[in-house]
Amino acid sequence: MAENFHEEEILGKAYDARLMRRLLQYLRPYWRMTLFALVAILLYGILQAVPGYLLKVEVDRYLDPTTGQRLPPLLGNFLSRDPVAGIAQIAFLLFLPTVALSFLLEFSQSFAMQIVGQKVMYDLRKQIFSHLQRLQMSFFDRNPVGRMVTRVTTDVDVLNDLFASGVVAIFGDFFTLLSIMAVMLKLNWELALLTFSVLPVIVFITGAFRRAVRESYRRIRLAIARINAYLQERITGMPVLQLFNREERSFEEFEEINRAHMEAYKDSILAYGLFYPAVELAGVIAVGIILYRGGGMALGGAVSVGTTIAFIQYSQRFFRPIQDLSDKYNLLQAAMASSERIFKLVDTPVTIEDPAEPQPLEHPRGQVEFQRASFAYRDEHQVLENVSFTIEPGETVAVVGHTGAGKTTLTNLLLRFYDVQDGRVTFDGIDIRDLRLRDLRKNFSIVLQDPFLFSGTITSNIRLGSEWITDAQVHAAARQVELLEFIESLPAGFDEPVKERGATLSVGQKQLLSFARALAHNPRVLILDEATSSVDPETEHLLREGLRRLIENRTSLVIAHRLSTIQNASKIVVMHKGRVREVGSHQELLQKRGIYFKLYELQYKDQELPVARALPASASLLGER
Repeated sequence: MAENFHEEEILGKAYDARLMRRLLQYLRPYWRMTLFALVAILLYGILQAVPGYLLKVEVDRYLDPTTGQRLPPLLGNFLSRDPVAGIAQIAFLLFLPTVALSFLLEFSQSFAMQIVGQKVMYDLRKQIFSHLQRLQMSFFDRNPVGRMVTRVTTDVDVLNDLFASGVVAIFGDFFTLLSIMAVMLKLNWELALLTFSVLPVIVFITGAFRRAVRESYRRIRLAIARINAYLQERITGMPVLQLFNREERSFEEFEEINRAHMEAYKDSILAYGLFYPAVELAGVIAVGIILYRGGGMALGGAVSVGTTIAFIQYSQRFFRPIQDLSDKYNLLQAAMASSERIFKLVDTPVTIEDPAEPQPLEHPRGQVEFQRASFAYRDEHQVLENVSFTIEPGETVAVVGHTGAGKTTLTNLLLRFYDVQDGRVTFDGIDIRDLRLRDLRKNFSIVLQDPFLFSGTITSNIRLGSEWITDAQVHAAARQVELLEFIESLPAGFDEPVKERGATLSVGQKQLLSFARALAHNPRVLILDEATSSVDPETEHLLREGLRRLIENRTSLVIAHRLSTIQNASKIVVMHKGRVREVGSHQELLQKRGIYFKLYELQYKDQELPVARALPASASLLGER
């Protein structure tokens, strides 16, 4: 595996205000629900200070009345002087409603933010997928599929955690701390400061925890991205792996990547396993301080017994939000890294897009012209250089040449998957860069050497989402490419399920389906890129009549290695090292005894055919013109 190609970028700060502002924009459509959750969690935080205070009141007023507890007028007038009745009032009229309201508020904010999180995930995935569909092919040349899958799945899931249990919950923990601290300081500032004395220890433990988890988390993210990329590549290439007996070697490579993921997770588990007990230990130390100092103060009459008991409860509640905030910090840190990767993808500029003022294309004729076109996938390597030729409407032009001559690049430029660096490509005399992509591409159909089928049905793969294609047209297209009999023999006919990449169909059947797809869309220009090189002679014979109908009255660009399939083309363009070397008919090129002659001689030297004579018309898929 090319490590530098599949490696995940290590990006992001622990906290980035710019990224956070951008993330919070996704909450804007759901601001009402977010505001409701925020109010609910704030009230919940305030209520966390109530149970401890009620316990203090109960102890001081009814269980230890010698303290002479004085209550606020409202509470003092409400509570009965009778101990039994007063305790019942505190338990059933104050404590239980407080707990029930706390439950209701926590549930409401959690439910609301989970809904918001799912909606934000939905919006983000739509945005990412929409952007991916608009990106130029050069982007996908540089980025592995596994990395894109990680962006749309794992990285978005992390942001869901941030919105669902991070953004609002942070405020809840913060206000819980503030309310508890305020009550503790109000009750007795000396005991409060003694409780807070363990905070430096907590800060040290939390800092060490954050550093450890940050590193392990980044290693986890890196390992997940590598696993996704490796799995996608190996599963796609499984036939090659099995053919060359590479299963054991691939297993060893995957085991190494998987082990790196496991080790990173083990480090994260260790950090969490040490952090929570350490914070609990600090909380126990705080309780010990309160028991020692608070007990002494209670014996001396400086504080009431109820105050000391309340402080013990508050100290236990005080450190729980600190733990939660530390966990939220790591969640925030993870979200920053994921958001930076997502926004890096979303911000990738679309270099091939509609012009600002597109020219109309009302009545396309199908004329194609390359005018001194030059192109390089990389700056240092010119794939096409000053290529010029014309395909008139209704004309069939074949392009031949050695592997790497630039034949397929011509189709990529014609469909604007890439743009030429010099020269131009025109359609009906208009520079294709001045046309809307949709207007341009709807006039083309392409049949590739390796046909691509989507999961669905036979019909959906022929129609390919074009709802204007009727069932009758689908059936007619299948009939014209000699595929109807095969489809009707299937249990579900045209509704027969097609597995991923057409796994249940033969290469020939998939190719016939791609021909039916092209015919059903009735394009002005048909591109055949090595369309018959992977089929057997019997399937090629079946395609002959379908191809004749397919190219009839439409412009056709045929790229082929087998010269027998293109000898009757109107014109043959011979490419060599990115340049057009020869142009002419089959017989004219043979008589020149140049590159085409050598290609022809190389293909048929073992058949002892006279090179000066064309093959019989029956051997040509294009037929006589």
